[in-house]
Amino acid sequence: MTEAWEAAVEAQIRGAAQRGEFDNLPGMGKPIPGRGTPYDESWWIKSFLEREALPSDLLLPTPLQLRRRIEQIPDEVRDLPTEQSVRDVVGQLNAQIVAWLRNPDGPRVVVRPVNADEVVRRWRAEHAPPSVSTSPAEQVAVVAPPPRSRRTWWPLPWRRRSR
Repeated sequence: MTEAWEAAVEAQIRGAAQRGEFDNLPGMGKPIPGRGTPYDESWWIKSFLEREALPSDLLLPTPLQLRRRIEQIPDEVRDLPTEQSVRDVVGQLNAQIVAWLRNPDGPRVVVRPVNADEVVRRWRAEHAPPSVSTSPAEQVAVVAPPPRSRRTWWPLPWRRRSR
């Protein structure tokens, strides 16, 4: 019975080839993608992400996604116009972090809420107008550290005291 079935399939393929149904198919004359490379179990996930232009961060568990967002906060708030908008972005991220902390899933990764005041302080430092200085001597005087004393606080017995 399998021979009859194979014969029927082969007959349909031959008929379709004679009618020209296999002509001008996409990829005709091109090498098969991935041929000659080792087998990858997640090839379909990678091809889906590439085809749909999705970031690979979507594959990460929730705590790692939150950690990545925490690392990217300075870049996210850099171009925001007001301090309130910076606080809003940090507040939204902190709401997501608190929601995850209430019902954790995935691997155990330490995720703490972001300090909004610290983010605002850094944002202000980046957006502060440059200070105007009248002379280079003032800049050197401000930047130069104070001179250090060579005297130690604990006298060592093998050192002689010089007075």
